[in-house]
Amino acid sequence: MARIALDAMGGDFAPQATVAGALLALSELDPVHSIQLVGRPAVINEQLATLFDDAQFSAMRTHRERIVIVDAPDVIEMTDKPSAAVRGKPKSSMIVGLKLQAEGNSEAFVSAGNTGAQMAASMLVLKLHAGLKRPAIATVFPSARKPVVVLDSGANVDCGADELVQFARLGAVYAEDILGREQPAIGLLSIGEEPEKGNAAVKEAHQLLQSAGLNFLGNVEGRDLPNGACDRGPIDVVVCDGFVGNVVLKFYEAIAPMMIGMMSKQADLEPAVLMKALKHLDYSEYGGAPLLGVRGVSVISHGKSSPRAIKNAIKVAAKTVESRMSEHIGRRLGETNGNPDSAA
Repeated sequence: MARIALDAMGGDFAPQATVAGALLALSELDPVHSIQLVGRPAVINEQLATLFDDAQFSAMRTHRERIVIVDAPDVIEMTDKPSAAVRGKPKSSMIVGLKLQAEGNSEAFVSAGNTGAQMAASMLVLKLHAGLKRPAIATVFPSARKPVVVLDSGANVDCGADELVQFARLGAVYAEDILGREQPAIGLLSIGEEPEKGNAAVKEAHQLLQSAGLNFLGNVEGRDLPNGACDRGPIDVVVCDGFVGNVVLKFYEAIAPMMIGMMSKQADLEPAVLMKALKHLDYSEYGGAPLLGVRGVSVISHGKSSPRAIKNAIKVAAKTVESRMSEHIGRRLGETNGNPDSAA
């Protein structure tokens, strides 16, 4: 059973998108799961009433008993500076939602709010696994083969070689537990496949990864991501710093709309038909990206998340809880650090 706390006030389209997404998720999740809507009760109740009067959601009234509303009077805005917001708004929906998990009253947290604040708050409230320097955002990218997990995709702009190696370990566990890959193949994103290509951190990380006990394929290039493979075989995990990862992520997000616009003009096809055909290129298909490395489950969603994206983010959170991925990460890091009993 997973009790999933959702930041009902977080995101550009909250609370409509968040509350609607919660109802959609409950209609697809196993009945043992429940959702805690964290935010301003009056606003949340008003949104629920509005949705239940809508024909699309009226049949979902039966899921109301699986919803718990948790009072959080403050909201961390997208424009707030992360550190100041975390310190100055202890009663925000983000902080209250994370504390539910830290206090054993919830198993996961999902937000489409301020990413920097969520990362800072997750580190403060949930803490990091022993031996880990920084967490990383793991984002699933579509490819011609199978989805590829890329990390870091925005949490850490500047990374050292040892941190890139830690990201590779985190990504390997994600690929095993969430994507179902055995012995996941790991690539290091660089400007060439040769070991001597890349900046100082990438070149040093290449050397460290060769003896890290992982299934390391070597350097991969940007063109290998859409293919899901390089000359040495299929890729499951791609490691990079958060600056590069976020640039690649934003580029990917623009591909589907661009292709739909071009193809609809050339082939005179309806955009809705093309979107259905290209749905695997849509970020909302994957919903949210777990912040790997914290002692718990914190799923980061796009600020412009639709109800469908929120629904899928909640499903990612449920699967992460069910797989006990955080505990797996703790054990893996413990083995690396010479403490095989370490866990979440």
